[in-house]
Amino acid sequence: MSALQESIAQLRAEVCALHAELTRYGLVVWTAGNVSARVPGHDLMVIKPSGVSYDDLRPELLVVTDLYGTPVSGANIGSGGTVHWGNPPLSPSSDTAAHAYVYRNMPDVGGVVHTHSTYATAWAARGEAIPCVLTMMGDEFGGPIPVGPFALIGDDSIGQGIVEALKNSNSPAVLMQNHGPFTIGKDARAAVKAAVMCEEVARTVHISRQLGEPLPIDPAQIGSLYDRYQNVYGR
Repeated sequence: MSALQESIAQLRAEVCALHAELTRYGLVVWTAGNVSARVPGHDLMVIKPSGVSYDDLRPELLVVTDLYGTPVSGANIGSGGTVHWGNPPLSPSSDTAAHAYVYRNMPDVGGVVHTHSTYATAWAARGEAIPCVLTMMGDEFGGPIPVGPFALIGDDSIGQGIVEALKNSNSPAVLMQNHGPFTIGKDARAAVKAAVMCEEVARTVHISRQLGEPLPIDPAQIGSLYDRYQNVYGR
């Protein structure tokens, strides 16, 4: 087995397992939602197939596509010829074009997640950014969670909105208006963590607003929180 085949097999197993985290944390229902991962060193990604239930998902059902969302079963590797791997007879997620656009335009991103988690999607339905009123948000998001524009599924319009919303933000999460949250990370696991934390702070800030107006955190303090958590905490 080639190094590329081994890498794809490993990513398929990891991404399959990470989908179980979406159900574990109640971020998805039925077959909605998806996790993808970039194949390091190659213009390829691994993503959930469309319409497959989480209980039925297996590593070999994950679809390998290029960074334009087209399923591929082999790649030319220098002078080594073409390396092949098995792709299932399934279509990739309907959100594949959005994931692919993010990978093409954000080279440091190694994982993308989309959910319709209840509280984050409720904020998206209002087209309202989640304000940074929790130290947890300062740590994880470095400021508010921004809102991206309304866009229809079917091409890379959603991906364009994600990239535009996040290019000047510390946040690994964006709320696409009237749609739901998308999150990014250095790898798929980091993107899943961001999705879990996005839903948690969306719920907490919503509850806080039922009790009164949340107290803002000074931007300088947010910067300090973010720097410590990202560069010191747990190191």
